[in-house]
Amino acid sequence: MTAAAQPRSPRPLSATFRALAARDYRLWAAAALVSNLGTWMQRTAQDWLVLTQLTAHSAVALGQVTALQFAPQVLLLPLIGYVADRLDRRRLLIVTQSIMAVLALTLAVLVLTGAIRLWETYLLALLLGIVAAFDSPARGAFVADLVPPPDLANAVALNSLSFNVARACGPALGGILIGALGTGPVLLLNAVSFGAVLAALRRLRHLSVRKPARLVMVPRAFAEGLRYVAAKPEIKAALAMFFLMGAAGVVFPILISAMTVRVFHASAALYGLLMSFMAAGAVGGALFAASRAPRFPVLRWAAALLAVTGVAAAVAPGLVTFACLLPILGFAIQVFTTSANSLIQSLAEPALRARLLALMIASALGGAPIAGPLAGWIADRLGPRAAFLEVAVLAGMALVVGLRLRRAAKALAAPASSIPSERPPVAASIALAVED
Repeated sequence: MTAAAQPRSPRPLSATFRALAARDYRLWAAAALVSNLGTWMQRTAQDWLVLTQLTAHSAVALGQVTALQFAPQVLLLPLIGYVADRLDRRRLLIVTQSIMAVLALTLAVLVLTGAIRLWETYLLALLLGIVAAFDSPARGAFVADLVPPPDLANAVALNSLSFNVARACGPALGGILIGALGTGPVLLLNAVSFGAVLAALRRLRHLSVRKPARLVMVPRAFAEGLRYVAAKPEIKAALAMFFLMGAAGVVFPILISAMTVRVFHASAALYGLLMSFMAAGAVGGALFAASRAPRFPVLRWAAALLAVTGVAAAVAPGLVTFACLLPILGFAIQVFTTSANSLIQSLAEPALRARLLALMIASALGGAPIAGPLAGWIADRLGPRAAFLEVAVLAGMALVVGLRLRRAAKALAAPASSIPSERPPVAASIALAVED
């Protein structure tokens, strides 16, 4: 059954939630919400485990865990997108989600039995990163198999909304449960949450028929994706900004946990609450992006908002001021992420979609192996406030990239009399596409 032939709900839905008219997407979104809730509870528990039980409040160790978890998505880039384009995505997701459940269960058992060591946390973070490297582009591209093409951008935005609703509730719930039960039971709950996604994957009925990527050597498939990006200035621009903004997003848990423990001397429950404040802003950002068509200028003002608010958070005089700034940070980073993701997926050819998503994920996480340990090092040497300025610097650099691309686009769109004769006529129209 093709995507266009999928049954649609007769009930009217607002433009913000129109993708939920597809039954399979509703099922997938509900399961993903449960799984994302467990994932954010585990992240909170894992950060607290490393920071307070396995080390003496070492932000460097926390940064190393972050780097190990995200580095595989960059190192395996030539392979992961092609695999998701070539293989059956539902079967691939069943495999990856099952392995991730086993890894989560292993960590939970080690913590519950008191056998956990820091090196084991490093190893499990690395293994989880390897599996997630194959899971992420497949899961992102899988959405296109569940909704008609006109609803794709909305489905991507609603995915972000589901993720951020879980991010708003997960850390707070995780922090409360850590205080009441300890980290082990929280990690065990995450292992159980993978069952929701696995059950949903087996119940989907109306997957769209897609033509798998043709069988070619992996280097050639990767080069094909790069050539496609090179011909799409708007995608190149989004990926360049994603590299910097993604690094800023990755270090937030490190910086907020360091501020919580070392500046405000607060508990795990308050740490979870602060993460939820930020996630609440991200929910608003996802709703904002879901109600609008993705446009490149949105990426620039989101970067500007993150840079300004990052400086304000670094110098916040007290806990209340800091907490009030976190929703703005969450809003800015989520508007950027959702808009860039929707823009890239909307422009992508179906046969190349997973490869472009792999490039996007690699761009978003490419700075993590450097930004994570750097944030931890600065926090340990100069203090968490100084480390928080890293967010503002990264967002400011992303804004500069966006502004330079705008000036380049205007130059290409200059009057014909000022354009050298050897420049292809199509250049001006491409520039206008970037500007829009």
